[in-house]
Amino acid sequence: MEAVPRMPMIWLDLKEAGEFAFNAAVKKSAVSVPRDFEGCSTLRKYLGQLHFLQSRIPMGHGQDAAVPVTWTEIFSGKAVTHEDIKYEQACVLYNLGALHSMLGAMDKRVSEECAAGAFTYLRDHFPHSYSVDMSHQILSLNINLMLGQAQECLLEKSMLDNRKSFLVARISAQVVDYYKEACRALENSETASLLGKIQKDWKKLVQMKIYYFAAVAHLHMGKQAEEQQKFGERVIYFQSALDKLNEAIKLAKGQPETVQEALRFTMDVIGGKYNSAKKDNDFIYHEAVPALDTLQSVKGAPLVKALPVNPTDPAVTGPDIFAKLVPMAAHEASSLYSEEKAKLLRDVMAKIEAKNEVLDQFMDSMQLDPETVDNLDMYNHIPPVLMEKCAALSVRPDTVRNLVQSMQVLSGVFTDVEASLKEIQDLLEEDEAQERKLQELLGRVPPAPGSPPGLAEVSKECSKYLELHEKASFTNTELHRAMNLHLGNLRLLGGPLEQVRAALPTPTLSEDDKQVLQNLKHILAKVQEMRDQRMSLEQQLREMIQKDDITTSLVTTDRSEMKKLFEEQLKKYDQLKVYLEQNLAAQENVLKALTDANVKYAAVRKALAEVEHKWNTTVQTLVASYEAYEDLMKKSQEGKDFYTDLEGKAAKLLERARAACQASEAHRQQLLERELKKQPPPRPTAPKPPMQKKPLD
Repeated sequence: MEAVPRMPMIWLDLKEAGEFAFNAAVKKSAVSVPRDFEGCSTLRKYLGQLHFLQSRIPMGHGQDAAVPVTWTEIFSGKAVTHEDIKYEQACVLYNLGALHSMLGAMDKRVSEECAAGAFTYLRDHFPHSYSVDMSHQILSLNINLMLGQAQECLLEKSMLDNRKSFLVARISAQVVDYYKEACRALENSETASLLGKIQKDWKKLVQMKIYYFAAVAHLHMGKQAEEQQKFGERVIYFQSALDKLNEAIKLAKGQPETVQEALRFTMDVIGGKYNSAKKDNDFIYHEAVPALDTLQSVKGAPLVKALPVNPTDPAVTGPDIFAKLVPMAAHEASSLYSEEKAKLLRDVMAKIEAKNEVLDQFMDSMQLDPETVDNLDMYNHIPPVLMEKCAALSVRPDTVRNLVQSMQVLSGVFTDVEASLKEIQDLLEEDEAQERKLQELLGRVPPAPGSPPGLAEVSKECSKYLELHEKASFTNTELHRAMNLHLGNLRLLGGPLEQVRAALPTPTLSEDDKQVLQNLKHILAKVQEMRDQRMSLEQQLREMIQKDDITTSLVTTDRSEMKKLFEEQLKKYDQLKVYLEQNLAAQENVLKALTDANVKYAAVRKALAEVEHKWNTTVQTLVASYEAYEDLMKKSQEGKDFYTDLEGKAAKLLERARAACQASEAHRQQLLERELKKQPPPRPTAPKPPMQKKPLD
């Protein structure tokens, strides 16, 4: 896999700057940076100086020295203006991340550092209401994309360095985890509406990469099994890798040639590995091949580093050009307080993410969708596809009658042909019987000379027509069977809608079953309520942290009192933290209740699944009958045309048969008369003498 062609990566456009009442030369050098690492350095320096400036001069939103700041929003191309210097900082941070993404996509891909740091700092330290391209959803998407692509670079480097198979598998699994998070963000309706057209392209690429790198992970798990001489495990891992790669290939339609080359190369590697492993196991090792779900899942190893952003680091920002304007102590204290807030947020988010991971895994295993947990509503309506067929037949009320009449006409012609051919057969058989009688009478076995030749031709042609009739008879029988199969369904579709609805299966639930369903839906609603409350509390915490600026207090506070001030200020978050702790603690009880409810739901779920299967089958059968109508009519017409032609030929042949039989009979009479003339008349016999009467005594 070391020589596998590289997959393309996503990079972000830079925002364009507009109005900002700042030194023109400084502004120009900061917004028109070169597309290289020197440009990144320039943006970091500019960002740091803006931070120094805003900590000394009241240029924030609603402050005395605030001036208009204008930047172009990426997705709409519209100019967005805010009188807030933090907006300038936020846009510079965005461009720093975007420039890193651009350079990463073009780089040799040997560095684990990535652009996620700039977007993470922007998400955690700035308001999300400046513009849609810097909303919380878009920034979270960018972070996961950048982390995934950085981990992808690390994976390429690890394969080039021939690192151990298990480590490569874990690195690849982490690529999948990051891209799954990005895909969830892309599937969010709000994110999709913000991204517009580009969302589909990104989603297709990310979904394809999820399956591709899952295949790479299982390929290397198979290699590890091979190294450990676990030949049964090797087969199943390579099989799984092949399955996932095939899914990636399906999703790669429309992707550039570089993607297709990578997929073909990987298919050669995995396909070869699988075929070889299976053959060896079948003929040499004979090890049992375990089910994939019985093996330990591959846990990702997040080894990439987000480039840290520290606006006050002098090694990055250079000397503070505003150092004389505001006491540095206040600035340093503000940074320390920001770090305390960031630490608080990290601690809370670690707990939230841990609980969310458990919840997501649990819900995935349950496969319970609150919206379709019972599907009972669908049985109250005729599905649109069936309504469409009913509507089509309602404007064609003669559909069934036309089909029946067409088949009746076909049957009539069929019967006429059969009768004609039967009569011809009877005539030929009668003639043959008369011929045998004549031969017996005359004492001759060979046919008499001068017999009419037409009968042999009639017999030959009759045999040909009988063969055609026999073949067509099977087709005709099948056509009638098909018509009888679909006729009832067509009558149903053309009848009242109430009858159609009554023909569709519906579930029959007892009161206990309904109570089980209601209880399950209630608990699922509780799960969603818990999720929503958790997201709301998290959002409140983030917004509260972003708005929490105690710079004014810091300027007037003695350095020795800073720690005490921090502690007092951080108490404002205690109530939110309590609510979040209660929410997280409630999860265990909610999931236990859901488990119990799901156990009771199992029988109801099975019954509903069976009814749904029957319902779908019935719908498909009715639709198939509608779609079969035109074909039946066409074949019926073809049958009528065939038998009409055969009927004409059979009628003509019958006339010929009659004429030939009459001629044959006449010929036999002539022979009989000739034979009778040749025979001598019968000899006269002498009369017997009269009996003498006995004289009377």
